Amino acid sequence: MVMAAEYLNRIIANEVQQGLRHYPVTAVVGPRQCGKSTLIRHLVAYERPLVYLDLERPSDLSKLDDPEWFLQNQKGNLVCIDEVQRKPELFPLIRSLVDEWGENGHFLVLGSASRDLLMQSSESLAGRITYKRLTPFLWEEIKGRATISEYLSRGGFPRSLLQEDGEVSFAWREDFITTFLERDLMQWNGFAPATMRRLWQMLAHNNGQMLNLSTIGGSLGVSHTTVRNYLDLLQQTYMVSVLPPLLANTGKRLIRSPKVYVADTGMVAALLGLRDFNQIAGHPVFGSLWETLVLLNIQGMFPAAELCYYRTSGGAEVDIVMQHSGRRIAIECKASVAPALTRGNNTAIADLAPDHTFVVAPVAEAYPLKLGVTVAGLSELIDGIAKLLA
Repeated sequence: MVMAAEYLNRIIANEVQQGLRHYPVTAVVGPRQCGKSTLIRHLVAYERPLVYLDLERPSDLSKLDDPEWFLQNQKGNLVCIDEVQRKPELFPLIRSLVDEWGENGHFLVLGSASRDLLMQSSESLAGRITYKRLTPFLWEEIKGRATISEYLSRGGFPRSLLQEDGEVSFAWREDFITTFLERDLMQWNGFAPATMRRLWQMLAHNNGQMLNLSTIGGSLGVSHTTVRNYLDLLQQTYMVSVLPPLLANTGKRLIRSPKVYVADTGMVAALLGLRDFNQIAGHPVFGSLWETLVLLNIQGMFPAAELCYYRTSGGAEVDIVMQHSGRRIAIECKASVAPALTRGNNTAIADLAPDHTFVVAPVAEAYPLKLGVTVAGLSELIDGIAKLLA
């Protein structure tokens, strides 16, 4: 049973509405089961009647056996096509129709693959389409309905986070992983479910660590090129997030390998067999899960920001460096209610000379640690960044 049947408002709803008003085609992309269809069904009434097609339903898919005939008859409607990556050959037809019809707000396409994976859409619809990314729940969307420990252990997918029973939540995530591997993965050629599961579990064990393709390939018995292809697919389907290193000239020898995160803390827990917060809190992955939570909320709240990490061979490091609107913000993640900066953190902050530094921790309220450094919870972090960027 789910904790709440009512709809919880999503932060990107207004952006989707703006896309419909200003572009012929609006795309909402994000991982499976993150709430794309629910978002669309709860948008404020749009000017055109909605025609909804779910390409995972045979009855809807059959309507597009002759897509030109069907779609030509939808002039004046807003046509929503869900799981559009299953039929990418529609994009040239959509381009032709929106050019013929003129005006904006004709098509709304939903996809569980990134813009890069839907390359045909950007080639066919250049200048006619805007992309909006929906994530699993952000803390600003769910706070008050879940505790921070529930959010950390269950992740942000609605059907995981909003379950009353923690065991049901864990089972849902296990089913999600199996479905992705054994059904969704089959949309793309050249991927073996067993190998992908082992890679995904390996990434969970090393969540937030620097990537070494050759080492992973050796453990899996495949080439580093194969690992790269598998990792690219996980990234393009929003199952992992890759954080590049900061390569600015600070006069220090910098670590240059990217860091890789499984893109939902609840999925990390499920891949590692950690059933609840008590098991997570005693596991070596605990600190990296908090870091993941912080990273994903920053990505969701500030999608235009450039994010990276900073680490030198001498041990200076900051978890996240955010650059946006000419501002540089250093963000260090500490899974402790009494956080403190290390010597390496202080050295990195001196190297970077950020406009401000946040130490993000599960604290009840924000407080200054020293000049230019604030200890903050997730909400206070988002508020603090917004004020700096205003």
